[in-house]
Amino acid sequence: MGIFGRKDNTTAATAGAPGPDLAALTGDYTIDPAHTTIEFVARHAMVTNVRGSFQDFSGSLHLDGQDPAKSTATLDVRMASIDTGNADRDGHLKSADFFKIDEFPTMTFRSTRAESLGGEDYRITGDLSLLGVTRPITIDLEFNGVAKDPFGNERAGFEGKAELLRSEWGLTWNAALETGGVLISDKIKLNFDVSAIKNA
Repeated sequence: MGIFGRKDNTTAATAGAPGPDLAALTGDYTIDPAHTTIEFVARHAMVTNVRGSFQDFSGSLHLDGQDPAKSTATLDVRMASIDTGNADRDGHLKSADFFKIDEFPTMTFRSTRAESLGGEDYRITGDLSLLGVTRPITIDLEFNGVAKDPFGNERAGFEGKAELLRSEWGLTWNAALETGGVLISDKIKLNFDVSAIKNA
């Protein structure tokens, strides 16, 4: 099944229904920030998860329905838009202990490889640049389908997840706990829910 094929949730009566025209869906897309979520999860005090997201970002996709390996993705995130639901914590994350937003205002991702894993599952590998450090990261994606919204926009949707070690990008601030362990996990989980609009 091609990158734009939907999951096979059909019954026997509808199993023969035609799928979307892959050639027509291939093209360039702009990520819609109003309907896209970029979330991160960190372990806090060894016992719970703290979640946050970025509110200001832009990105683009080139999707190739015939050859998914030719698909590409870019993303630019304004680090000042970090939001964990706590103003004091957000201020600390923006400071020199963490993201140093005055010196490094933007985090970027540029894909270098795309591959099909079968069915609706795909993998995008690319370069993540943060705090002046560029390292590879791999994002596993699930294709959610395509639709035309009430305003005539052709949309494609994806859900994605990735994991990274923040220390590999120089994010090393931490505090030891009296009971053992540290305040913030090195491993960070990333979750994406992407809606992208096909360019006219």
